[in-house]
Amino acid sequence: MNEKSKLLTIGQFAALHGINKKTLMWYDEIGLFKPASINPVNGYRCYNYHQSPVLETILLLRELDVSINEIQDFMKNRSAEGLKILLEEKIACLDLQLVHLQAIRKTLCNHHQNMVTLLTMDLSEISIIEKEPRCLVTVDIDKTVSFEKEVELITTETARYQLGRLHDASYGSMISVDSLQKGHFDNYSMLFIEIPFLTQKAGLHIQPGGKYLRAFHKGDWDGLSGRYQSILDYACKHSLTLCGFSYEKGINETVVDRIEDYIVQIEIPILG
Repeated sequence: MNEKSKLLTIGQFAALHGINKKTLMWYDEIGLFKPASINPVNGYRCYNYHQSPVLETILLLRELDVSINEIQDFMKNRSAEGLKILLEEKIACLDLQLVHLQAIRKTLCNHHQNMVTLLTMDLSEISIIEKEPRCLVTVDIDKTVSFEKEVELITTETARYQLGRLHDASYGSMISVDSLQKGHFDNYSMLFIEIPFLTQKAGLHIQPGGKYLRAFHKGDWDGLSGRYQSILDYACKHSLTLCGFSYEKGINETVVDRIEDYIVQIEIPILG
């Protein structure tokens, strides 16, 4: 007897493919996958090795969340073209899921880094750090834009990029170095949103890579002007030329309730 024609019990065939024999019974009942033969004496279902590729195709499609109805339609008219189309659809879905998972991972890494920073920071310290360039979505604002309106603007932009939730993006405010040097510490010009899966595209703001001054401010926004003055004094003392924009973002919003405990991270590019 050809080894591939050897009959296996339903239990043996199920074990061979790592599934429960009840699955094979159900597939038989709905006409999706029939046994090779039925034992005429005891009515037991029997299978052979020739059927393995067909069952594995069904199991693959089920793993890809193809519905039973779709699989039944495919199995009735099995062809290379039909399987090609079905797999292309599922590959496209998987690609979207991978992008989403990568975005979630980056968001989690950002939150994790914020927590590490919180646990190790010296609030009085002003330091020099290196940063990679980033692509940011920006929204123009001015002094007349209320906090409530800012939230609406951020929500609109995150929806536009199909994030679904604000926590999927890192966001903050931008104020030009020129405004800071003129003492206009509340002259914010943009909100920024860092969306995890964005790559360099036309129309996006590119936050440059390189050296940055980094400092932190704890408390409400009224005290930010004093912190900015100390940053400018530090830059002057160390002959550092600041350029572009200051990028501010809250790093502990998820773990505090009082504005007095709110911590803002400030990062400003250093020229050269």
